[in-house]
Amino acid sequence: MTAFELIGTASSDVAQALHTLASVIPLAEPAPKGIDTNGVVTFFASKIAPILLAVLGVIFIGRASRGEISKVLTSSAIAIVGLAFIAGAATLFFVGDYLIDLIFE
Repeated sequence: MTAFELIGTASSDVAQALHTLASVIPLAEPAPKGIDTNGVVTFFASKIAPILLAVLGVIFIGRASRGEISKVLTSSAIAIVGLAFIAGAATLFFVGDYLIDLIFE
């Protein structure tokens, strides 16, 4: 056999082997198309929010023990207003989702 015949035979064998491997090896999963916002919100609600509320509680108790009741009441009111804004944003999120489902059905 000449060198050209050996190269032709080897290249066809390699092509056949690659074709066989390509058909056996599963294709990769398609890349995600967006961010899992439900997972992010659940993570913050279950992990981050309780820690932040505990830190606020410790700060409030520390200030109250030093006699800074007015600062504690002011901070508590600000925290309650902030929680009300967060609850309002969550409510608007669900109302907006309902309106979008209603309009585009």
